[in-house]
Amino acid sequence: MLDNASILITGGTGSFGQKLVETLLTRYQPKKVIIFSRDEYKQSVMQQTFSGPQMRYFLGDIRDAQRLDRAMDGVDYVVHAAALKQVPAAEYNPTECVRTNVNGATHLINSCISHQVKKVIALSSDKATNPNNLYGATKLVSDKLFVAGNNVVGDRPTRFSVVRYGNVIGSRGSVIPYFKKLLHNGATELPITHAEMTRFWITLQQGVDFVLKSFERMKGGEIFVPKIPSMKMTDMTESLFPGVPHKVVGIRPGEKLHEVMCPSDDSHLTLEFHDHFVIKPTINFTEEVDYTRNHLGETGQPVPEGFEYSSCNNPDFLNPEQLRALVNLDRIEI
Repeated sequence: MLDNASILITGGTGSFGQKLVETLLTRYQPKKVIIFSRDEYKQSVMQQTFSGPQMRYFLGDIRDAQRLDRAMDGVDYVVHAAALKQVPAAEYNPTECVRTNVNGATHLINSCISHQVKKVIALSSDKATNPNNLYGATKLVSDKLFVAGNNVVGDRPTRFSVVRYGNVIGSRGSVIPYFKKLLHNGATELPITHAEMTRFWITLQQGVDFVLKSFERMKGGEIFVPKIPSMKMTDMTESLFPGVPHKVVGIRPGEKLHEVMCPSDDSHLTLEFHDHFVIKPTINFTEEVDYTRNHLGETGQPVPEGFEYSSCNNPDFLNPEQLRALVNLDRIEI
């Protein structure tokens, strides 16, 4: 599907974007891979690693509809990874978060429809489920916008879907490189916000693989949720940084004790497949879509009424050995 195709990645200089580019160039023969982002320094650094003839680097901000529209010429597939993602920063700078995560999403949807892009996947977050912080609220709005985009395409081929998952192990700005940096700078203890806090965990490669598989599966309007393991934050700390004491510092502004990816309020819309869930749209599109069977022929079944997929009730919890097998601390940059 992606051979000889043009793929645009918003926010493409981030951890996810770089792993996606590496995977695309390894597995496929794309015609073009377009990195759309606003940081010229990050683009120049990325060009030192990915400089093949397929690569295009396009400076721009998704807040700028005209610039985004220019970048979309000839694009077949879009992965939308651009966002303001830091929970505390969003609490203190709400208008900036809205401009990027909500207004930017609107610009992208309109541009994709105008240019008849084939398929679009927007990256979401577990924080978009029952949000209690500004970042999560903007991602919920973004999810709704992308799902509803399928209702305004008319006879154009463009289809929109969303991928929602949890914490990415080792990504820039996440907890593991943060803890590693603290210890590198001489810290003698690590801050834990709550002793019972749990999170979903996924590796960068697993996230990329799930997005690429979702392109093959999607019909348009789905929120795809992978089945991934959970872990207590205290267990994570003791697994990767054994012997280092931790100090409970309290939950940060806008932070949850546990995360949810499939809320109980959406149980009547949720289908369970062998390795993922699909949350169907709450609205009816102009054409009837059967989501119980995807384009790969996989079939899903409705979940029980009241079902919730939460990081605390997840049947799959990582043990220390499993986490250490996933994380190479020496390769995580601080």
